Amino acid sequence: MIKRIVRLTIDESKVDDFIANFNKHKKDIRSFEGCEHLELWQDAHQKNIFVTYSNWSKEDDLNNYRNSDLFKGIWKVTKTYFCDKPIAWSHNQIS
Repeated sequence: MIKRIVRLTIDESKVDDFIANFNKHKKDIRSFEGCEHLELWQDAHQKNIFVTYSNWSKEDDLNNYRNSDLFKGIWKVTKTYFCDKPIAWSHNQIS
């Protein structure tokens, strides 16, 4: 299983739009083949810092999602909300 964590810094004036866009697409992401779990977290102190946390059955599933039209469409819009570069980590679950 692959655990994917992506830190997103959103322009403060676009936080509501970002959340609305995430909510619009979360069901589609969650139903993508291999996606077992997806959450959006907001920093407790910096309200424009978000983390997406997702679980993928295998790395190929994550890569298929990242290369999909669904991801490309969502990411095209999501990038317009950034005020800093996103940071992403992928981890294998070992226990």
